Amino acid sequence: MARRIDVTGAGGVHLAAWEFGDPPKNDPAADPPSDPAAGSGGGAPGVLLLHGLMGRASHWAATARWLSERHRAVALDQRGHGRSEKPSEASFTRESYVEDAEAALEQLGLGPAVLIGHAMGALTAWQLAAKRPDLVRGLIICDMRASAIGGASQREWTQWFQAWPVPFATLADVRKWFGEDDPWVERPNPARGEFYAEVMAESPDGWRPVFDPEQMLRTRETCVHDAHWEELAQVRCPTLVVRGLDGQLGRAEAQEMVRVLPHGQYAEVADAGHLVHYDQPEAWRAAVEPFLDGLRES
Repeated sequence: MARRIDVTGAGGVHLAAWEFGDPPKNDPAADPPSDPAAGSGGGAPGVLLLHGLMGRASHWAATARWLSERHRAVALDQRGHGRSEKPSEASFTRESYVEDAEAALEQLGLGPAVLIGHAMGALTAWQLAAKRPDLVRGLIICDMRASAIGGASQREWTQWFQAWPVPFATLADVRKWFGEDDPWVERPNPARGEFYAEVMAESPDGWRPVFDPEQMLRTRETCVHDAHWEELAQVRCPTLVVRGLDGQLGRAEAQEMVRVLPHGQYAEVADAGHLVHYDQPEAWRAAVEPFLDGLRES
């Protein structure tokens, strides 16, 4: 099952939200309302899943399915990503992404919800939790730094996009390049290849990304020079910081994030890189499920 629900984000940008599993059968929300704005009606607790830069809602499909055993889980294609609108004149500021997630929670009737975010989506999640504590009852941050990334990193990303051999002739070529041939790949990583294959669409001359790389760089620009420790400290709900052992979030910074959070907890997933939930889906579930169970019992 994949059910699309249309959401209107900041500035009128049209967003696509997705449910990948039915809500719990013993729950009043088991038959989704015809009007999404009617929400869960006090039934299954809501979860909003926010993907990372270049990602899409379907990257959360496996997570959303097991979450749906006990929650109403909705994944959002954020602006510029997936099936959501990608207007050239749209804003790609941090504020716009946060307002989009805020609008999704309100229009879907999910709040107060648990926010689960990966990378850029995690930053959006904790910024929203700081801004609207009434809408967020719990937060999971997956492999996202609170420190500024630095200008050199943005230049590297620009060069990286330019190195992509687009269009790709086949999806097999996509998987091979991102999983093996990409200079950024230290060792073969089939999960990474699959991740990028999922964000490609067929065009007359081959397979190209569903997003505009320039919009991705505009989005990323907001993390280059700005750190986000102050907003992290403003998050009042229980929060789990998860990192892949070989991911982009180092252990020392992750543990400092937990210290800064008023109600922070820490978990790490072995044999996982940045794409924690994609690299090790079972270990990811094992890391986050006890935290979610604790929220339900509190």
